Amino acid sequence: MTVGIIGLGMIGGSMAEDYAKAGHRVLACDRLSSTLDAARLLDITQGELTAENVGECDLILAAIYPEGIIERIRAWAPYINKNAVVIDCCGVKRAVCEALFPVAKEYGFTFIGGHPMAGNQYSGLRYAQGGLFKGAPMVLVPPVFDDIELLDKAKSLLAPLQFGRFSVTGAVDHDAMIAFTSQMAHLVSSAYIKSPTAGRHKGFSAGSYKDMTRVARLNPEMWSELFLDNRDNILRELDSFLTELTKYRDAIDARDKETLQQLLAEGKRRKEEVDGL
Repeated sequence: MTVGIIGLGMIGGSMAEDYAKAGHRVLACDRLSSTLDAARLLDITQGELTAENVGECDLILAAIYPEGIIERIRAWAPYINKNAVVIDCCGVKRAVCEALFPVAKEYGFTFIGGHPMAGNQYSGLRYAQGGLFKGAPMVLVPPVFDDIELLDKAKSLLAPLQFGRFSVTGAVDHDAMIAFTSQMAHLVSSAYIKSPTAGRHKGFSAGSYKDMTRVARLNPEMWSELFLDNRDNILRELDSFLTELTKYRDAIDARDKETLQQLLAEGKRRKEEVDGL
């Protein structure tokens, strides 16, 4: 089949590599011509994806920022094959799905919201790697939830990426959950590393420090867009976090060992509950 990849960063580049290795024809586009040139040299794409050839694609994967996805798919909608499936791969779903479900319906192709739950704190084609998605979860937000045939088709089209499991949900539920599982972790990490003490950490830091600060090495342009697109959910999670954090601060400030132990025990118990330990 012919696969179109919009955006050759870590996610899009890794996808291109997997499809190319599986013997599929890959067409790709990126805002940087140098990135596209590099992808050709790496032999993970066979040509540039354009409005003129997008109609040749059986599957289109959009791995850029939400606003860019909406803009690009709207512009190319008249040229997309009616049998094609378009799946976005960005970190929020409401804005993208609300904009593109109607566009897909109008022009006759299929659009599915998607979120591959894999990756790391880096960005760019140089961090792409084949097998990145092997065993990882993939979240799908289809236009119709009971269309088993469509879901089976999507899973078949995505098979070369070797996802470990698929979750099907709605855009609203996705964004509410991702605010907690992903976006809060990035915000807290970014704030935590700003401590004046951070500059002197060497020789005093180990696993806990690395775990807390890994995702502070984020892409500011992308994550600011994701946070603002999910503003209501991230504010709710932030308010809850600040409320809980204040309890710990107050107990420490008051030298209230009993309350502090209780708070820590509650956190430990909650971790065991939510993780099934």
